[in-house]
Amino acid sequence: MEKIEHTTVATNGINMHIASIGTGPVILFLHGFPELWYSWRNQLLSLSSLGYRCIAPDLRGHGDTDAPPSSATYSGIHIAGDLVGLLDHLGQIVSRLWSP
Repeated sequence: MEKIEHTTVATNGINMHIASIGTGPVILFLHGFPELWYSWRNQLLSLSSLGYRCIAPDLRGHGDTDAPPSSATYSGIHIAGDLVGLLDHLGQIVSRLWSP
């Protein structure tokens, strides 16, 4: 897993840890509770070898990503905002997410 890069991205008022590898079209891997980016390590390595840029963040409150103190800031809207900010920071076109 030495090929996987770890960075921190400022998004939506928090600092988000991301693990990424590869180049090409983006695949965004999202973990559930109580997981971390690490849950996707095998998929990151496998799919990046097929020409994809694989990105797995630690979602807010998990791993090395900031944990805001208010439980009100863990809504789906906040998490979606985190991810839109992440993709924007990485230069991805967010409108692709919403296209049919």
